[in-house]
Amino acid sequence: MKRGLLFVLSIVMLAILLAACGNSGSKDEQSTQNAQGGDSEKSLRMALVLPEKIGVNPFFVQMDEGFKKAGQEFKVDTKTIESTDPAAFEQNLRAAVAENYDLIITATFQAEDALKQVAAENPNKSFAIVDTTVDLPNVRSVGFREYEGAYLLGAAAGLSTKTDKVGMIAAMDIPLIKKYTEGFRAGLESVNPKAEFLVNYVGGFNDPAKSKELALVQFDKGADFIAGAAAVGDLGVFEAAKEKGFYTSGQDTDRTVEDPEHIVLSQLKSTDTVAYETVKDFVEGKFQAGAVNYGLKEDGVGLTYVTRDSESPLSAFVGQDVVDQVKAIRDDIVSGKIVVQDPLQQ
Repeated sequence: MKRGLLFVLSIVMLAILLAACGNSGSKDEQSTQNAQGGDSEKSLRMALVLPEKIGVNPFFVQMDEGFKKAGQEFKVDTKTIESTDPAAFEQNLRAAVAENYDLIITATFQAEDALKQVAAENPNKSFAIVDTTVDLPNVRSVGFREYEGAYLLGAAAGLSTKTDKVGMIAAMDIPLIKKYTEGFRAGLESVNPKAEFLVNYVGGFNDPAKSKELALVQFDKGADFIAGAAAVGDLGVFEAAKEKGFYTSGQDTDRTVEDPEHIVLSQLKSTDTVAYETVKDFVEGKFQAGAVNYGLKEDGVGLTYVTRDSESPLSAFVGQDVVDQVKAIRDDIVSGKIVVQDPLQQ
């Protein structure tokens, strides 16, 4: 009888040991599978390499905001790298390649030459550049139809002016800025053909003193509205408007909040939108090289009070009637009833 009990106990113990070994093996296998699953969920890494310091230029400020917003929303590791000069920019671009970022984004004509070289040397790396074109098979070039937004601004100025003299202080006489000056001119002439358009070029993007000087010259000639289109130089136009009492407009973001009494409009350029959409397309596998552009229809450009609301009260110089008329013009451009010509294609 004792021998029988010992035999049964031996069988039970053996069964327990075999079960324990089986469970241990299952746990080891599950642990390996989890580790492999973790590797497959490695997040994407993207770098925004800018050719200058973000500083006070709203173009880069909101681009950085859109880039970071997309990074948070799509769980992408993002890094913004600012440069002090062209040599530092190329070094930063090469460093981003060496650090093996999945997508490298940059912006403006200042970045063209370095990107052409670095992208050509790294054909398997994906790049994007905003506000200019680099024709390479691994680069997405994101442009804007600024002339559509400028057309709205010119129309608003033409409907608002009391002296029939309006002006613009532009950065440089280059193709990119022509989309602003000629778009504005076309919008102005469409609603007020008798108005005189004054335009002066600063010669750069970072000269508020020269911008102010030129704005004062236009004011002395009778202009009651002078648009700023000189990047950081717009600060000089704003200062002159405050001193002399004329009206002005800003660029890229809503600058009316800085001085609603004198900065009565802003031509909008949604660099935040294009940075966000570029990241989104890459995450969703829709990223392709080649040229894409954003206009009124895509909410890439616009005008305060017309395409987007503002925190500032609408100036009496402009008035709701003018806003309503310009909204109708906006709708006609979006529908195709009005076609604003690209000045660079004429």
